[in-house]
Amino acid sequence: MNTDVTCHSLEDVRQHIDRLDRELVRLIAERGAYVCQAAGFKRSAAEIPAPQRVAQVLKRVDALAVEFGAERPVVAAVWRAMIDAFVAAERNVHAVLHPPQPPSH
Repeated sequence: MNTDVTCHSLEDVRQHIDRLDRELVRLIAERGAYVCQAAGFKRSAAEIPAPQRVAQVLKRVDALAVEFGAERPVVAAVWRAMIDAFVAAERNVHAVLHPPQPPSH
């Protein structure tokens, strides 16, 4: 992807990367808030991995990588890692929202 900014030093490059990192973390936090909400709608932990949804997301972000001129393998690796981490987080939230019920006697 081409940028509209031409950096004149390594420090310039790093400042732009730091700015983008801040925005990416903000967006990851926003995405995480929606993942937590999703946990509340799922009746069982078995619904959390949602392989069909994962495939749909990966296909969509691959198309976005092409559209924006991003490195497709990098985008795929980042999204797979992010999805794995969010699945683990969603399991934790789901366990809190839907604790196992003690057996009735």
